[in-house]
Amino acid sequence: MPRVKRLYEVCKASFSNSGPISVEALENVRSCLDDIKPSDVGLEKEAQIARGWKGATNSNGRRGHSGSNQCPPPIKYLHVHECESFSNEIGIFCMPPSSVIPLHNHPGMTVLSKLLYGTMLIKSFDWVGTEEPIDPSEARPAKLVRDNQMTAPCGTTILYPTSGGNIHSFKAITPCALFDILSPPYSSNDGRDCTYFKKSRKSSSGVLPSGIDASEVAWLEECQPPESFVVQRGPYKGQIVKN
Repeated sequence: MPRVKRLYEVCKASFSNSGPISVEALENVRSCLDDIKPSDVGLEKEAQIARGWKGATNSNGRRGHSGSNQCPPPIKYLHVHECESFSNEIGIFCMPPSSVIPLHNHPGMTVLSKLLYGTMLIKSFDWVGTEEPIDPSEARPAKLVRDNQMTAPCGTTILYPTSGGNIHSFKAITPCALFDILSPPYSSNDGRDCTYFKKSRKSSSGVLPSGIDASEVAWLEECQPPESFVVQRGPYKGQIVKN
């Protein structure tokens, strides 16, 4: 059975409308996603380009050839599976060098991510509780979970609804592609809206719980994504997964 088809079948058996049915089921999905390669999803040519990438990025997040600076092309999203009745969403983000997916969250969702090719920077946070109530419209404290570089080939990562770095951002260093499985998928009717965040410049009077190092905490506030953040549907060249 083709790897993508097998992954779909395992997802179908492992997720319910509320997410993974068990820890073992989630590990089964992780194992299948670990096996996915660029050639399985029609991206071998793009992976070869990434492996031989010798481009340079500027500090302003732009890249150009022969001294010219241009904004990077839009991020492409390739939808591998789409079905309203299905309990998860499967897709691939193809990111050009210097492109950024801003800091955002996946409320109430479990997310499996596999870097298919390339190198990217990842920064992620989890909310922390405070000893005083916090107004949702104000900045909230979040503890840094991860701030490092990841290069393919590497294993699948899992973000849980309240841990593992559910609030995160990605910046492409080279061309890269991220295979994502979300369970359950975004749904505004069920309170699973994507929210974007930025570090707050405002000081907060909130009191952190004991044992939380203030140096590892950032105060985040909701914001609109930057105009430069553009995601376009792209043609998926791999096997189309259908029910």
